[in-house]
Amino acid sequence: MEFLFPLSLLLILIVLVNVFLRKEKPQPTIGNHPSDEQIQILPPGSTGLPLIGETLDYFFKLKNGVLEKFVAERMKNYSAEVFRTSLIGQPTAILCGPEGNKFLFSNEKKLVQVWIPSYLDKIFPKVDNADSGVASSNTEQTKLIRKQLPAVLKLENLVSYIGTMDAVMKHQLRTEWNREKINVVPAVSKFTLTLAFRFFLGIEDPEKVEEISKYAKEIDPGIMSIPIDFPGTNFHRAIKASKMMREKIQLIVRQTKIDLQEKRASISKTLLMHMLSTADENGQFFSESYIASHVFALVEGGYGTVTSTLTFVMKYLSEFPHVYDETVGGGDVDRQLVAIGVVGVRGRRFIMETVVGVCNSWPAVMGHGIGGSLWRWQYLWLSKYCGICGGYGGKLMVFVEK
Repeated sequence: MEFLFPLSLLLILIVLVNVFLRKEKPQPTIGNHPSDEQIQILPPGSTGLPLIGETLDYFFKLKNGVLEKFVAERMKNYSAEVFRTSLIGQPTAILCGPEGNKFLFSNEKKLVQVWIPSYLDKIFPKVDNADSGVASSNTEQTKLIRKQLPAVLKLENLVSYIGTMDAVMKHQLRTEWNREKINVVPAVSKFTLTLAFRFFLGIEDPEKVEEISKYAKEIDPGIMSIPIDFPGTNFHRAIKASKMMREKIQLIVRQTKIDLQEKRASISKTLLMHMLSTADENGQFFSESYIASHVFALVEGGYGTVTSTLTFVMKYLSEFPHVYDETVGGGDVDRQLVAIGVVGVRGRRFIMETVVGVCNSWPAVMGHGIGGSLWRWQYLWLSKYCGICGGYGGKLMVFVEK
């Protein structure tokens, strides 16, 4: 009983804050040429509970792999074309159908631009290149870092990576996967992070990889969680893990820089080596914190998507034997050859078809943002395929008010 009074005060505070926010925030205008004179229209729907909206239901269905039910229920109750809700503290409208995609692709960089939720800045903070003394926006930094990637990911480098990938995979098959039952997600995560640290940072020491990997595994749950920075929450743990991981990577950057200056290391094809030896547009070399921040973002950004895709590929291979047989060469390849990595041309082609099918059914990235300054809306594109939107070719669009 002693908890009822403070709990009541907390609920009253939440309601008052929610009423204040709703009163102060201007309503969005929807139309081909929005203006202050137009009638303000909101799509049908519900914003759920104060502050948290319908986030809990959204994440519950996402965690259980039935996100389509979240949308299907509201399409049935409100509208099959557009409805409103509230996710992660943001007023949200969801469009189902090809019209939303047509709008996105015909107006990219005109009415819409790439956007991510602002709360992610705590996990992926913007770091300026202090050595150049020039501050830049996230968009400018993204353009700058993208210029560094072609030199690392050009065709001849990718070809040279294949041998390393094959060697790492065979080693882990012998040491990690040589048992009757395995937990796929941790095993695939270790494989993915081992390759990421080797290609981006040149790290081959398994102990060092394991030391940094433990922080990476704390971040993904925080990204897909309610953004409450309070001890014990996934979001709080993700912020702490992000800070620790960036510090560890910065130490590696500093040591590699010293080794290069003292000629104890040679220039390799890793992203770290390229960034250490390349100047920006102002003729200044990248700072240690700048390099660490962006290498961290690349590792974390690629880790979750690759792990998710490989996990679902293995799920389908184990559940559908005929898919496995086609993958290893249409069933015509001797199992002993498969065991040592020999797969026919037909099998390699079918592997690509399997991966594409998995990506369409279970997109590795559940969303990225598109911010629209004209309509005061921010758009979140959830997936390339969603069965609740008319089967194959159906689209799911989310619009988040600024």
